[in-house]
Amino acid sequence: MSRPAKTLSIVLCRTAAFCAIAICAAFAQNKNLGDKSLHSDEKNAILISVVESSEKLHESLQGKPSLQFGLSRASAPTISVGDSQFQQIDGFGASLTDSSAWLLAKKLTAPQRRQLLEMLFDPGKGIGLSVLRQPMGSSDFALEDYSYDDLPSGETDADLKHMSVDRDRAYIIPMLREILAVNPEIKVIASPWSPPGWMKTSHSMIGGTLLPSSYAPLAAYFVQFVKLYEAAGVPIFAVTPQNEPLNIPGDYPGMGMKAAEQELFVSENLGPAFQAAKLKTKILIFDHNWDLIAFPDTVLKDSHAAQFVVGTATHCYGGDPAAQTGLHDRFPDKGIWLTECSGGDWQKGDLLVEQANLIIQTTRNWGKSVVLWNLVLDQLHGPHLGGCKDCRGVVTIDDSTSPAAFMPTVDFTALAHVSKFVRPGAYRIASSIEGESGIEHVAFRNTDGSTVLLVLNSGAAPVQFNVEWKGEFAAYTLDAGAVATFSWSLKSAKHN
Repeated sequence: MSRPAKTLSIVLCRTAAFCAIAICAAFAQNKNLGDKSLHSDEKNAILISVVESSEKLHESLQGKPSLQFGLSRASAPTISVGDSQFQQIDGFGASLTDSSAWLLAKKLTAPQRRQLLEMLFDPGKGIGLSVLRQPMGSSDFALEDYSYDDLPSGETDADLKHMSVDRDRAYIIPMLREILAVNPEIKVIASPWSPPGWMKTSHSMIGGTLLPSSYAPLAAYFVQFVKLYEAAGVPIFAVTPQNEPLNIPGDYPGMGMKAAEQELFVSENLGPAFQAAKLKTKILIFDHNWDLIAFPDTVLKDSHAAQFVVGTATHCYGGDPAAQTGLHDRFPDKGIWLTECSGGDWQKGDLLVEQANLIIQTTRNWGKSVVLWNLVLDQLHGPHLGGCKDCRGVVTIDDSTSPAAFMPTVDFTALAHVSKFVRPGAYRIASSIEGESGIEHVAFRNTDGSTVLLVLNSGAAPVQFNVEWKGEFAAYTLDAGAVATFSWSLKSAKHN
C-alpha cells in the first residue's frame, strides 16, 4: 500500500525484531512530520494537516489527505475552535524509573538507544516528549530498595553527611543527560516514594510516616538532591513532597503523609529551605488521585504553605479529571499537572480510545501536563519490586531476542497525537461542539501561532463533523475508535 508524503506510519509489528526496524525506518523517512507539513496550493488558502490512528484499522499515526477551510458547511455536528486561552501546557511524557533507565542502558546497543531516544524525545525526528517524572530513589519499578542516604539500622544522619546520588550515576543520570542532549526542553519533575528509612517511624523504606525530628532533614535532603542533580547536568523543574501520600504500600517503598503534615512540611521546612537556597525548582503538592482532591484543598487554603507552591500534581487511579476543574475554580492562580497514569493489562477493549480520552479530558480540565508511568518496561512488565505486575510502558524492550528489540505501545501512539504537535508553552484554547456526535476534542495554540485540534470518536460508528475556525469550515469523517490530530497555521489565514 502506498503512503502519502510526510506520514509517520508505524507498522503494527508481528515480531520484535521487525518492529524495531520498522519504527526506525518510519522515523528516518518522516522526521519532519508536523514541523513543516502545512503548504498552500493556491493563494491565501489554509490547508489542514491530518494524522490519524485506529486500532481497528491497524493504523498508527497515519497521514491523511489535507483538508482546506472554506465557506461550505456539511450537514453534521460542528467543532468550533476559538481564541480564548486557558492553561499553558508544559508538555507530555512518562517516568524514567530505575527500571526504565536500566533497560535503556543495559539491554540496547548504543545505536539502538540513540534511535529510541530520538524517536521519543526529538521534536523533529520523533514525537517530542517534553516531561519526565523522576523517582528520587527507588519506587516499585526499581532493581532494589534505595535512597540517597541509606544507613545501617539504628543510625541517623541529620546533617546528611553521607548523602550521595552516586548510585544514580551508574545509568539513571547518564540516561537523563542523553535525553537532554536530544531535547534540551525536557522538564524533570522529581518525586520520592520514600525518604531514607531512618527518617521514618518504620525505620525502613517500606511503610511508616515521617518522624517529627525528620522534617528539617528531609527538606535539606530535597535541597541537596536538586543541587547534586543540577551539578550532574540535570536541572530539576519541580518536586513533589511525597508520591501518593495517602497510600502506604506493603511491598515497595512508600510513606504516609496526611494533608496537615504536608502543609506543615511545606510551610515550615521545604518552602523556606528552597527559598534560602535560592532554588528555581518549583514545589507541587499532593501527587495522588483525583478522588482525594480534598488533600490539596487543605494545603492550598493555608496561605503560609500556598506561598511556596505553584500548584498540584494529580494521578488518575481514582475519581474523575473533572476534580481538576473544581480545584482550579477554587485556586485559579495555582497550576495542575497530571504526573502519573499507567496503562496495563487490566484495560480491556479499545486501548487507544481510553488513552486518547485520558489526554483530552485531563487537558480540558486544566491539566498542564499528561505524564504516563514507566517510559520503558520489558516484555514481562518489569523489572519491578512489588505493586503493579502488569503495568505497560510507553515502549516495550523485548530482551528475549538477541539482539533485544524495542516496540512502541498504544501509549506511545496516544502521546504522539499531542506531543508531536503541541509544543511546550502552547495554550489550550476554546473548542466546543454543536450537535450530538459522541466526539471528544481539545484544542491548542502553539507559540508560533499554529493551531492543533485533537479529536476522538469513541463511538461504535463513523462520524462526520465540521471543524469551524474564524467562520470557515472543513468536513471530515472519523472512523469508530479512531483519533485524529488536525493542525494548521494562523499565518496562512485568508485576507478578506
